[in-house]
Amino acid sequence: MALLDIDAGRLTARLVLEAPAAEEDGQGGADVTFVEMARVWALVEPKTFAEEIKGPGLVSEVTHQVTLRARSDLRPGQRLRKGARVFAILALRDLDETGRFVLALCREVTG
Repeated sequence: MALLDIDAGRLTARLVLEAPAAEEDGQGGADVTFVEMARVWALVEPKTFAEEIKGPGLVSEVTHQVTLRARSDLRPGQRLRKGARVFAILALRDLDETGRFVLALCREVTG
């Protein structure tokens, strides 16, 4: 099986990798916040866009593929942030089976 030719020079988006952290809310529960883990270079590519009517209005969903260098601490449930844009990591896979790069399937979070 031939390896994919991955050009690290295409990783031009500077993203913040964030992990969820629970903070007590003072009422016996917890609020989930996100804390910065690292800043990474990545390639962000939009893949799908869908709209549907839910409740009082139209809801849209955009998914992206994000390519970045492999990290041992990368997990679904974390997120990537680029300024005000937030990409929730849904799934991960080794891009070319060499352990060098990871492809993250992400959903862009709005609101």
